[in-house]
Amino acid sequence: MLKIALVALNGDCATAARPGSGNREVLGLADAMAAQGHRVTVYARRSSARQPGAVTLDSGVTVSYLPAGAPGRLAADQVGQQIRPFADALADRWRHDRPDVAHAWFWTSGLAALAVARDQHVPVVQTFSSLGAAEHRHHRPEQGPAGRIRLEASIARTVSAVLAGSSEETAELATLGVPRTAVRMVPCGVDTSRFAPDGPVARRGKLPRLLVTSPLEPGQGLDTAIRALAQVPGAELVIIGGPKRRQLPELDCYRTLDSLATNAGVRDRVVFAGRVPDDDLAAWIRSADLMISAASYEPFGTATVRAMACGIPVIASGVGANQDAVVDGTTGVLVPPNQPRLLAQRIRELLAAPVRRGAYGAAGADRATSRYSWERISHETLTAYEHSAQRVAA
Repeated sequence: MLKIALVALNGDCATAARPGSGNREVLGLADAMAAQGHRVTVYARRSSARQPGAVTLDSGVTVSYLPAGAPGRLAADQVGQQIRPFADALADRWRHDRPDVAHAWFWTSGLAALAVARDQHVPVVQTFSSLGAAEHRHHRPEQGPAGRIRLEASIARTVSAVLAGSSEETAELATLGVPRTAVRMVPCGVDTSRFAPDGPVARRGKLPRLLVTSPLEPGQGLDTAIRALAQVPGAELVIIGGPKRRQLPELDCYRTLDSLATNAGVRDRVVFAGRVPDDDLAAWIRSADLMISAASYEPFGTATVRAMACGIPVIASGVGANQDAVVDGTTGVLVPPNQPRLLAQRIRELLAAPVRRGAYGAAGADRATSRYSWERISHETLTAYEHSAQRVAA
């Protein structure tokens, strides 16, 4: 049995209910490893004065909230300021309860874990989730300080192992000078007991339904999906993501997309559902004829894999984790990003081919279960832990 520390500095992991939340990935992995008999503790920053010092989840996983600055949620550019106090609190806990291995999520957690592990001889495994160099290349909004790219390269060359979420991230790490022997590709996981072909289905009308689950942010390909809808008569587009539905008008991105849909003449066929309860997400996915993932940068692929697990065929942009998840022409279709006309053509072709959609859905469900189940992902992660522990011991 291993004593495992999952370090997620900026996350309320006990209540991580947002679809696509990185904290949901942390909890999914933690639960899977606890089910195998390992002792798992998630260390997160205390983000509310009402949070207890620690909570124990039904799975047996402990979530320990550490003080680091005044309780409250932090913007991305504020997290770095709390690395040192978070590391100090982490060191205090580990002096009394030293883990066998630490797994840090995002670069800020990696810095904190390394600061403590150096003196306590704890191997550190790193998951970046999204690399600053890739975000910069894809013109994503800047996240973190100007030196983030340099810091990520330093972290990746210092830790015992880096877990890359996609083959694209593996190549990106190589350009940062990280030895390939230190990198293991471990993609996102999916709860195949919840995301499965059988189960409740959300209510829908008679129109063919295209579904997108995505943050309401620039760069997610939502504009591409809306432009494509204008060339797919008689279909509706449901967009899940963002805050609760009544709060959507407060977002600049929502107002931009709303105007785009109006100008394209499809506003009556676009449904902005906002955030839906996590327990209802699988039912919404099962209600779709097609899942669309049109982002120009996709480091996770979570939405794509969840749709496949539910037996829903996917049309996805051929970037990042989507390239690894979707077997083009077998479990779905890959298209270049930012090409609404081609996306519309592929949508029309699949909507007109129900037998092919069924075949893609069945193949996608098989692939999600065999490659992306939390059982397999946890085994691959534990193998990385064991190798890291052996390297430190040697």
